[in-house]
Amino acid sequence: MSLTVLKLGGSVITDKDRADTLDDETLGRVADAIGDASVDDLVLVHGGGSFGHHHASEHGVSKTTGSSDIDAVTDIHGAMKTLNNFVLSRLHDREISAVPVHPFSAAVRDATASLTLPTGQIETMLEEGFVPVLHGDVVAHEGEGVTVVSGDELVVSVARHLDADRVGFCSTVPGVLDENDEVIPEITTYEAVADVLGESESTDVTGGMAGKVRSLLELGAPASIFSPDDVSSFLDGETPGTRIDATGEQTD
Repeated sequence: MSLTVLKLGGSVITDKDRADTLDDETLGRVADAIGDASVDDLVLVHGGGSFGHHHASEHGVSKTTGSSDIDAVTDIHGAMKTLNNFVLSRLHDREISAVPVHPFSAAVRDATASLTLPTGQIETMLEEGFVPVLHGDVVAHEGEGVTVVSGDELVVSVARHLDADRVGFCSTVPGVLDENDEVIPEITTYEAVADVLGESESTDVTGGMAGKVRSLLELGAPASIFSPDDVSSFLDGETPGTRIDATGEQTD
């Protein structure tokens, strides 16, 4: 199995300035690119954008601060299911065999905040010809009720456990940008770009670019960060935007 994991950023497929608002035009373009691609095995993950983040903020729930309020659980999870349904619908319009995987029903955090996501069901879905579509969500968290699990965390977990060959992050920017807003073509160590990304703990906790780069460097598989315009080239086997690979191996 040659596995590709593609993350669609929440800010790519929603209007983050307006609660519960889809960016249907961009989602449609991305769905077109996925539908036109020829990929052996594909797992999709999408972020929360103006759906999940809006409701999580209202209820004061984050990756580190939990809640046992049932309204918080149903509001956040419900918003993410709504967004997931939009994504599935656009993929189905392109005759893509996309199926939902809701992390709330599968994943869990222990008392140390370590995430466990069983991937057996995802592997079987792939074997049966489906395209699993995961999303940012709330998950049961020992001692905290529920906390937020980000799409970035899910990408890393799936890619590690299923030994992904390629990982892509579709973002609103064309790659990791330097101090002059130019795309950094390749990152092989965090130290090389720490000054540009910033070292603050808050950036990592909120899933900013620094957190993405740190996680991707630990994957052991080549990853790319790129814009919606480059989804097609990524799925065709190219490495658009910024390539992140701790092995430092060059591509052709």
